[in-house]
Amino acid sequence: MKFMLPALVAVVAVGGAIAAVERIDTPPRRLAIYVEQRAAGHRSEIQRIGGAIAAALLALDRGRTSFHDPLPVPPLDAPALAQPKRKVVVGTTSDALDALEHAEPGDAITFIPGTYRFDGIYVDAHKPGEADAPISVRAEKPGSVVLEFNMVEGFLVTAPYWRFENLTIRGVCADHSNCEHAFHVVGGATHFVARGNEVLDFNAQFKINGTSGQFPDWGVIEGNVIRNGAARDTANPVTPIDLVAASHWRIVGNRISDFIKLQSDRTSYGAFAKGAGSDNALVRNVVVCEDRLRGFPGQRVGLSLGGGGTVRSVCRDRRCITEEDRGVIASNLVASCSDDGVYLDRAAMSVVAHNTLIDTGGITARFGESSGVVDGNLVDGPIRALAGATLDADDNRTTSVSALYLGLHPVRRLFADAAKLDLHWRADPPRRQRVGTVPADLCAATRPARPSYGAFEDIARCGVAAN
Repeated sequence: MKFMLPALVAVVAVGGAIAAVERIDTPPRRLAIYVEQRAAGHRSEIQRIGGAIAAALLALDRGRTSFHDPLPVPPLDAPALAQPKRKVVVGTTSDALDALEHAEPGDAITFIPGTYRFDGIYVDAHKPGEADAPISVRAEKPGSVVLEFNMVEGFLVTAPYWRFENLTIRGVCADHSNCEHAFHVVGGATHFVARGNEVLDFNAQFKINGTSGQFPDWGVIEGNVIRNGAARDTANPVTPIDLVAASHWRIVGNRISDFIKLQSDRTSYGAFAKGAGSDNALVRNVVVCEDRLRGFPGQRVGLSLGGGGTVRSVCRDRRCITEEDRGVIASNLVASCSDDGVYLDRAAMSVVAHNTLIDTGGITARFGESSGVVDGNLVDGPIRALAGATLDADDNRTTSVSALYLGLHPVRRLFADAAKLDLHWRADPPRRQRVGTVPADLCAATRPARPSYGAFEDIARCGVAAN
């Protein structure tokens, strides 16, 4: 009897602690940010204690760190090259600028293998293509052509039906604030396509927005490698795919990584759609917030509908009552993010389906305007609806907040080595009961009648990157 009372007290205390943690509904990595912010500006001892608490919380949540295996490669949906009416071969920078200036529908402006340097403010792409005769800018073979941009915007695309294929594009500005975008797609630049490119070292590799009441709808960003070789030393927004106020875009099969912002709020996103657009889809992408770049402060979010909100003057409806309507985030792998893997901000009628999230803050929807279906996801973390958001999220595999505070990660244990992104199943994958039609998985495989939770049936079907 003398041991029963202490044991009962211990059980009650543990149970109360778990209940309190679940009531807070904040993953340890988010609480770590709060602790550090509260300790900042106080005397050194308080900052030291705050730092130690934050480090302990991060260790519980993020676990051991390991450099990743080569990233999975989602296959392309379509042939890499458009069929031209006229092939225009260019071998110098001036040849390329002249070809762009005099482009006609159906032109395929094709670079001879080599490295080309561009200086100035932007490269103008203003001649319109046509639906059956787009204007293409391309390399015959991926990796054979490198375009070095020492300029703010790279390609400024203001007309419809432009395609960019198989190019390596690198920002080479000494000041990171001077290399904003590789592509700025604006106004009437509908039906833009970027496929099979490698785009390196910009703040926002793809910037899409409206102007003068025109919006560049119906774009495709597919099968590109998008990353940075160093943390971006800038206060400007850092988001590799920054889509504002446009609709009907497909962002599919890309590998997005290492988008770290060093100045100002130090918050960055892998890709978002916001600004009162609609029907944008982010599907079958691999997003690794911290791949080759590790240990930097700040918050990195994987994929988002709504981002951090939009200034009303640039919203499609000039109001942004909702940031995104009917957006889709499906069959993506999102990993190694210091903040949420998927974030919905005033995103209405959203679909978040069959994603795999590892070492992220989970899935979060915020504000009363956010709503949607969250279904079939495999989440190494919680799914949270905050500040009035409403989600139908009945059938997902997640990790509770209380488990995270105990350093427990059952989702990670499903894989051979989640820290290294070796995502072969240890045993049979967890499967859903029979469901309706499910989109193709990360590796473009057709789903069986009882699909596995998460982004893929068998990660080996994707193949891996060479680097």
